[in-house]
Amino acid sequence: MIKNKSLVSINDISKEDMLRILELAADFEANPDQPLLRGKIIASLFFEPSTRTRLSFETAMNRLGARVIGFSDPGVTSATKGETLKDTIKMVSNYADLIVMRHYLEGAARYAAEQSPVPVINAGDGANQHPTQTLLDMYSINKTQGGLDNLKIALVGDLKYGRTVHSLIQAMSYFNPTFYFVAPDELKMPQEYKTFLDEKGITYEEHRDMADVLPTADILYMTRVQKERFSDLMEYERVKNTYVLHNDMLSVTKDNLRILHPLPRVGEISTDVDQNPKAYFFEQAKNGMYTRMAIIAAILGAKE
Repeated sequence: MIKNKSLVSINDISKEDMLRILELAADFEANPDQPLLRGKIIASLFFEPSTRTRLSFETAMNRLGARVIGFSDPGVTSATKGETLKDTIKMVSNYADLIVMRHYLEGAARYAAEQSPVPVINAGDGANQHPTQTLLDMYSINKTQGGLDNLKIALVGDLKYGRTVHSLIQAMSYFNPTFYFVAPDELKMPQEYKTFLDEKGITYEEHRDMADVLPTADILYMTRVQKERFSDLMEYERVKNTYVLHNDMLSVTKDNLRILHPLPRVGEISTDVDQNPKAYFFEQAKNGMYTRMAIIAAILGAKE
């Protein structure tokens, strides 16, 4: 199991670890108030803005009975004085039993884990990895589809910079999915992830038109085009509204289809979709609390 280990990448844990975390998440959903971590202190370090990830992590910590320290604005920390990430992590690890960190630089979480004597959970590092989002996505998929095997999963939008989709294809590769990648040329899935799927023998198709995949998909995973990842704002303006899902487009979809989105959405899912029973993105966000309770409890050995 992952006791006393950092979670930086979804590749840090085995298929068995993933399934155990999903099992624990279901236990926490059935009974969310389990103060198993009384006396523990967890640091929440958010060097990049966040709503759902930070609040669901901190709610998870509180429901588990831990005390929370940290910051959500690096502007109020010694980083503004030039303190290095190494020194920040070394200092905070003196005070906490576990560190949860989001950072804007790819690789920052791995570096932090190498410097820290206490476990580090990556809450997102640049366009790289977001393993806890992946686990809550898997929990949502498992819950809505009754299993994880042999599903048809359409990933739509920003597949170049979207760290959630990069982690998800790696995790779901254990379960024989078929992937449909829907993106404009500027935001296509990077070659390294397609090579990964080729080596695993996982089937995938690339499409430009979302309508091509709607009748087939079990999961429709929409993503936001991430303005903050673009160095050229003109390129962002060209692609930002390429895909917009409207309620009337869902008439051709399967009954079991569920629409996921890591949120925040900008304009890629119309609000007229919200009342459709196939919309699952707000429930997905709620599942994040249970899944993060499971991850924290597993790492700190509170649930053997």
